[in-house]
Amino acid sequence: MSPSLSTEDLLRLTVSALMSRTGERQGDVAAGIGQAQAQVSRKQSGKQHWTLDDVDALAAHYRLPVLDLLAGPTRAVTALPADRTPADQTSLPLATAAADVPATFTAAPPTPPVQAEAAVPSPGGWQGDPCVLCGAPAKDEVEGIPQHLTREECAAAMDTAVFGDDTTEEPAQGAEPPEAPTNTASAAPVDPAPAEPVAAAAPAAAPRRAPGYASSSLVDQITARVREVLTEHQGDYDEARTALIKSAIPDVMALFKASRVGGRYEHSEFPPTHEILNKKSQKGADEIWEGRPKWRNKEVVAAAKNGEEIEVTALDMNAAYLSALKCWLPIGRLQEDTSGTHDPRKAGVHLITPAEWDHPDLPNPLGNRMEPGELWVTESTLRLLLDVARPVLDKGGDVVRPALAEAPVIHRSLVSGATESLLEKLRRALAEARKKAIAEGDEIALEYVKAMYSKFVSTIGESSSNRELRRPDMMHIIRSKAFANLWMKAEKARAHGLTVVEMSGTDELHVVGDWRAVFPEGRDLNQVKEKKTYTLGGKR
Repeated sequence: MSPSLSTEDLLRLTVSALMSRTGERQGDVAAGIGQAQAQVSRKQSGKQHWTLDDVDALAAHYRLPVLDLLAGPTRAVTALPADRTPADQTSLPLATAAADVPATFTAAPPTPPVQAEAAVPSPGGWQGDPCVLCGAPAKDEVEGIPQHLTREECAAAMDTAVFGDDTTEEPAQGAEPPEAPTNTASAAPVDPAPAEPVAAAAPAAAPRRAPGYASSSLVDQITARVREVLTEHQGDYDEARTALIKSAIPDVMALFKASRVGGRYEHSEFPPTHEILNKKSQKGADEIWEGRPKWRNKEVVAAAKNGEEIEVTALDMNAAYLSALKCWLPIGRLQEDTSGTHDPRKAGVHLITPAEWDHPDLPNPLGNRMEPGELWVTESTLRLLLDVARPVLDKGGDVVRPALAEAPVIHRSLVSGATESLLEKLRRALAEARKKAIAEGDEIALEYVKAMYSKFVSTIGESSSNRELRRPDMMHIIRSKAFANLWMKAEKARAHGLTVVEMSGTDELHVVGDWRAVFPEGRDLNQVKEKKTYTLGGKR
C-alpha cells in the first residue's frame, strides 16, 4: 500500500467501490446516511472530511462492520451482504464480469477477483490489470488487488480508457495532449497447475474494452423517464409525448451533468461573454458566421434547363446535431490570441479572411456567405477550412486529393483550452437510446431523444428556457460542426464519382448516381436514408 494513502483517502476509495458494486449514486448514499448529495460530493472529492459519525452511518447503510469498512475496498466489497449486490452482478464470476458485459451496457466497474488471473498483453505492451474501482488499467496494487491509489487516477484512467481513442480528453491550454491509450484484451484465467510455460497465444479477434463509465445508467435514465411519464398519463401516448418534449431541456441538462461525473476538469458554465457573441437585439444575431449551406450546382441546373433529364436522389443525414456533439469545444473563458496561428489544443471563435473558392461542382465549405472580407467563424469551420487547404495522402505518401484552396488568414482568435470529449458520454447515451428506440419501434422515446439533443444545442446560447448553461460559443461551434459534417459528405460523394446537385440546411444532400455504393443506408448515425427522388427539369 502506498504510504501516502491516508485512512480517509482509503475510505473514499472504499465508498466509491461500494457505490460501484451496489449500483448506487451519490444521491442514494446521501439519502441512506441522512445527508445532502452535495455534502457527500464534497467529502468524496476531499473538500470536506468524513467524520467518525459518518463512518458509523456508512457502515449501517451498507450493513457492514465498521472494521470491514475501514479495512479497504477489497475487504468491504467482499463483505457486502448478498442482498446489497444487484442480481445481475452476483450471477457473474467476479473476476470476469466486466470483460463479458458489453461496454455500452456496463454500469458498474468490476469487482475483485477471487482467484489468480493473468491479463492478456495488449498489442502496445502491458498497461496494467483492471482497477477494482473503475475497471481501467492500473499498475499499482492494494492488498494484492490492482487498484488506482487516488480518485483522480481513477477519473483520469477512465477518461482515457473507456472509449479508447474516441474519448481522449485534451487537457486545458498549455499542456501536451495525452498519448492515445492502447486497449487491453480481456483477462483469461491461468491454469492453476500448468505442465509447462504457456506459449504466446494468438491475439483475440476483437479485444474487449474497459467497461463504460455510467454509460448504461445514462441510457437507463432515459428509458425510465419515458416509462415514468407514460405511467403518469395512464398510457396516453399523445399526452406523454407532449409532457416529455416539454421536459426535454431540464432532462437533458440533468443527463449532461450526470455524464460529467468523473471528468478531469470543470468546464465553465457562465463565463463572461465577449461582445461579438452578444446579440445586437432580442431577435437579432451576433457576429458569428456558422457556415450554413444553401447551394445548388449551376452547371447541372443549366443542363436541365437545356432539356436534359437528370434523376436526382435527395439524401437525409440522420440526427445531424447529435453527431455534431463530437466536436472541439472550449473548456474555460475565451482569451484573446493575436498570434495569427491555430493551436489544435485550443478552441473558440476566429476572425479570418477566407481564401477564394474555385470549385463550381462542390459547395464552398464556408457556406452561402456572399459578402467578401473578414468574418468571425467558429472552431469547427476553421478546422474544416484548414483541412481543405491540405492535400490528402494515402499510406504510401501519394496524393489522393490535392488541396482545394489556400488556408484562411487568421487575424484574431478568442480561445480556451479545448477537448473533443466534453459531450461524448452524453452523445453516446443519446445515440444508444435512439438506436434502442428505433429497434423497438418506440416513437415516443425517439421523439424524446430528438427533442433533448436538438433543444440542448438551441438553448445553451442565450435562451430563457435554459438556466443551466450559457455558452453561445459552444452553440455556434456545434451547429457549424453539423454543417461541416454535411460538407464532408458532399466531398466524399464527389470523390467517389457522384454529382452533387444541392446541399442545404444541416442534413440534406442531393446527388446523381449510385449513392448506395458510397454511403451505407439505414437510420444509424453513420448511415443515410433516401428522402425522395425526382427528375430535375420536370415536376419535383
